[in-house]
Amino acid sequence: TAPCKTLAGAISKTATGGEINVLDPGGFCAVTITKSITIDGGGVIGSILSSATNGIIVNAPGALVTIRNFSINGAGTTLGINGIRVLAVKKLLVENCTVANFSANGIDFNNSTTAADIVISNTTIQNTNGGISYAGPSGSTGSAGFTVIDGCHIQGITTTGINIGSGTATISNSVISGCSVGVKSNTGATAHLSGNIVTNNATAFQGPGAITSSKNNSVTGNTAQGITPTVVNQQ
Repeated sequence: TAPCKTLAGAISKTATGGEINVLDPGGFCAVTITKSITIDGGGVIGSILSSATNGIIVNAPGALVTIRNFSINGAGTTLGINGIRVLAVKKLLVENCTVANFSANGIDFNNSTTAADIVISNTTIQNTNGGISYAGPSGSTGSAGFTVIDGCHIQGITTTGINIGSGTATISNSVISGCSVGVKSNTGATAHLSGNIVTNNATAFQGPGAITSSKNNSVTGNTAQGITPTVVNQQ
């Protein structure tokens, strides 16, 4: 019957599968998501300031979660930890967000037992220790889930811009710059690249996992290329 002051207050009053919309500009505090839900800051400036903590924690086994149109900022005397920390989810969509100023990762998925499908689109991550990090269960593509990263800008990252620990990730139409390592694929993982700009990193690509390319990526201005992606012909 009345607007809530914080996301934590709103989520407690929202049914599973429901949607939280931001009515006025403002900062709405960190939140933990434990059920299927959409959080949308579109139309105004919806933000989360999370100094010394995680901005959003997703711990929702079997849930479908959408986070859209938010600025997640870890700035403060002590930087925030992770912008979005995913412990368990079935499907996650992060869309049209800005994540900045975190001491760990901008977006961090770390669960060795629960597979998830992750889609991150039109999102900027900057000034974090790691950019996007996926560490799900090992195994075949289906059992490990998949990750799609499209139209993102990942810049000014201390360690690795995109770090794929397992499963298959498709990285497309994104700019990855100013990182220690642009894209890293770990043992048993595959990162497929299409239409990206990978520039001004200390090392563009790092294994030991597989990195494949549609041969339409721009890879320039890096101190070292690292491993050479395997070319996959476009159809």
